Amino acid sequence: MESTKVFNELKIYVILTFAVCVSSLGWAGFLIPSDIVGGGITGLSSTFYFLWGWDIGITSLIINALLILLAVKILGLSYGIKTVYCIVLFSTMLSILTKHFTEPVVSDIFMATLIGAVLGGGGTAILFINGGSTGGTEIIAMIINKYKNYSLGRLLLTFDIVIISTSYIVFQDIEKIMYGLISMAIYSYCIDMIISGNKQTVQIFIITDKYETMMDQIITVGNKGVTMIDSIGGYTREHRKILLVISKKRTSSILLKIIKDVDPEAFVTMGNVSNVFGKGFDRIKG
Repeated sequence: MESTKVFNELKIYVILTFAVCVSSLGWAGFLIPSDIVGGGITGLSSTFYFLWGWDIGITSLIINALLILLAVKILGLSYGIKTVYCIVLFSTMLSILTKHFTEPVVSDIFMATLIGAVLGGGGTAILFINGGSTGGTEIIAMIINKYKNYSLGRLLLTFDIVIISTSYIVFQDIEKIMYGLISMAIYSYCIDMIISGNKQTVQIFIITDKYETMMDQIITVGNKGVTMIDSIGGYTREHRKILLVISKKRTSSILLKIIKDVDPEAFVTMGNVSNVFGKGFDRIKG
């Protein structure tokens, strides 16, 4: 049991490392060398870099120090450890990569905006899913999201619009500001798409004469809860049993296989549900 726990924890850190590398590549390889000011602490650090040549990694690490303490206090020690790891690694990667990528990987500024934002947002979403963060406004967004049902992407976008807009005072360039806003819109959209995709849930109704066997298989093999509902057919007036199952979409294929094996003639409907609250799913927030 202990070895399994250690292995799972190591696997999470491998995923976090990969996500940090992807996100830092998006910033250092595409956005920063294209002189695009992004949002968050990294975007703020980029402004200092463009102004005075401050090292982006070190600057973001210093700014994030107080936010790390806030994350540990509110979100818990385990979250804080992962956040510290991700922030230190992200800052290190930015310091190394910004020295390596003096020119953007692609010459077209719009493509640099698009690719950089997708990589940055995708990497950040993977961090969120696995309990990590690159710090900054992401920590603030996670804290708010802990207590309120607000979209993480929209929260980050709100913070980033403020940061990017104020950078006009420094750059006096509307075009760069617009590219910065576009990059953060794509960045936030990627976060919401990946996180909502990971949490997407389906509701399955099953009508079958073999409901007892079906129910046992769903519980034992599919490891899912199931509810049996009494019903009456509107046309035949026959009394039937309906099985209701709520499942993550990524595991629904297991249930469909069980249904096919037990009763290929079963009548089945499956639809997406936007929110599911309760044991095994999300918690209702105030």
